[in-house]
Amino acid sequence: MSAATAAPIRLDGVSKVYDGDVVAVENLSLDITAGELVALVGPSGCGKSTVLRMINRLLEPSGGAIHVGDRDVMATDPVLLRRTIGYVIQHVGLFPHQTISANVGTVPRLLGWSKRRVADRVAELLELVGLDVETFGERYPHQLSGGQRQRVGVARALAADPVVLLMDEPFSAVDPIARGRLQEEFLRLQADVGKTIVFVTHDVDEAIRLGDKIAVLSQHATLEQYGTPAQILAEPASPFVADFVGSDRGVKRLSVTSVSADELVEVPPGNHPEVPLTATLREALSALLDGDTGFVAVRDGDRTLGALGTEDIYRTLHADVER
Repeated sequence: MSAATAAPIRLDGVSKVYDGDVVAVENLSLDITAGELVALVGPSGCGKSTVLRMINRLLEPSGGAIHVGDRDVMATDPVLLRRTIGYVIQHVGLFPHQTISANVGTVPRLLGWSKRRVADRVAELLELVGLDVETFGERYPHQLSGGQRQRVGVARALAADPVVLLMDEPFSAVDPIARGRLQEEFLRLQADVGKTIVFVTHDVDEAIRLGDKIAVLSQHATLEQYGTPAQILAEPASPFVADFVGSDRGVKRLSVTSVSADELVEVPPGNHPEVPLTATLREALSALLDGDTGFVAVRDGDRTLGALGTEDIYRTLHADVER
């Protein structure tokens, strides 16, 4: 599986009005590149989930156009459309009286795949999400933990190799420790599958951790800002965005800014903690503080490239904005 199986998404002036005058979404335009994960964030009731459900026509738009790849979703049979779009929700929605294998194989069976092909795909996907088919395949949803059920939900959504994956607060119903693990595993999974993903969350930290880009929405799904996590944290487009991402956005920027070889200084004498060149500034600062030597050495494989002190980390953070 690769980004070749992903598709871009384009929303052009999309609106949703209920009962003639209740506006949920008003004139939203958004371009999402194939293979990117875009997080939709905003206050409760701002229309995030409504936007998601219009993409796969669980809700019909009142106006505007939505394209997935080269297809106008309004000109596509909604049942056939949904079989090409994976959908993961907060409470998973697994069929309680079907085994885990049967749940994951739902869409392939509907598409008429052979039993052997379905079984192979189920085994492949359960392995991909960290659940051995021999151990979990014949269990039922109530026999799994919340985090395990959520993984099955992701596997089921990927079963027919969809071009797009829609995720509506998928990890919010699990405890914080399990949520952190699921986020980490999901980043690994996305690195493998390269899907176009629209991810709804109310948690700014989750959006920053997972998103290639973030769309900050206000009431009626008004697009306040659209950009990378680093761009939004460094340069909020409005007081609304600045307030929503939080007063600690400077600290949050450390986790989305990478160590830069251009900002390294010569390693001072001493036994300093080390981080790889792939580390974030947050990881570098944490190691620096834990080591209590005033510096952290930066390595690329077996080579020590240089070091960072607190002033160097500050300089790197601001150089990243200027680049």
